[in-house]
Amino acid sequence: MPEVLTAPLVVEFPFTRSLGPVQSAFLTGLRERVVLGVRTGDHRVLVPPVEYDPVTAEELHDLVEVAPTGTVTTWAWNPAPRRDQPLTTPFAWVLVRLDGADTALLHALDAPGPDIVRTGMRVRIRWADERSGAITDIACFEPYDGDPAGRGARSGGHTGRFADPVTGIVAPARLDYTYSPGRAQTAYLDALSGHRVVGERCPSCRKVYVPPRGACPTCGVATYEQVDVGPRGTVTTFCIVNIAARNLDIEVPYVYAHIALDGADLALHGRIGGIPYDQVRMGLRVEPVWTQGSRHPDHYRPTGEPDADYDTYRELL
Repeated sequence: MPEVLTAPLVVEFPFTRSLGPVQSAFLTGLRERVVLGVRTGDHRVLVPPVEYDPVTAEELHDLVEVAPTGTVTTWAWNPAPRRDQPLTTPFAWVLVRLDGADTALLHALDAPGPDIVRTGMRVRIRWADERSGAITDIACFEPYDGDPAGRGARSGGHTGRFADPVTGIVAPARLDYTYSPGRAQTAYLDALSGHRVVGERCPSCRKVYVPPRGACPTCGVATYEQVDVGPRGTVTTFCIVNIAARNLDIEVPYVYAHIALDGADLALHGRIGGIPYDQVRMGLRVEPVWTQGSRHPDHYRPTGEPDADYDTYRELL
């Protein structure tokens, strides 16, 4: 049995969003070392502020300044910080109810060890040296033994207090993980390295699935019988891509298509090349193009055969 493959994978998506008046004031305030909450109709102060009352759905706009000191309501120790977390040394994740607020804010607490962290301990904000209008303007919290700081008496009008308000943010989202394709897809990838495409046949319905999944998605039974398919196939559906992809050296527009390989009962995904994008069509007969050293086809190109009849691939749309 071949060795099962593994590979590190990264999924990353920088999410850009605009801010309404409440979130704009909150982040602009952090840049100026001021923490703002929002007052609800029943006089609770929510920190971080939200635009609508979570109980009544009433629109909220009465901004209130709260203190940079507060009380830990709950916590969890993080012994091994990961990339891009607030601190590089072990720390505690804490929920802190700032003085003057009725809800808690999640952030990091810089503490020498878990033995000194407790619910009810007093903490204060440690501000970042350089601030830009983001939650990271709070570098972390730190233990605090001083007197409670008073909440600012002023409420309302905070949206106009600061010059150059923050109106939008980019929130990076990233997931690093190790992917293992399992027995069936490992065999599929090994075959691709030899310019072969293999699927697996269901022992019940006799359909051949590519890429193989190790089990029939229709019948739910395990599959083991390998079947060579293709390499030629038929375009069943396609889309024209007009936006250049980062780290992908392909001139736009280009076409990605679902391709039903000969002998397979499931269409796979592939790029169409060797033909103008506006000449790609359903039923187009294509074949794979391999580049030197590649484990998978670089793209599919027309074979020159007549287009396939619709009835031969209608069930694979």
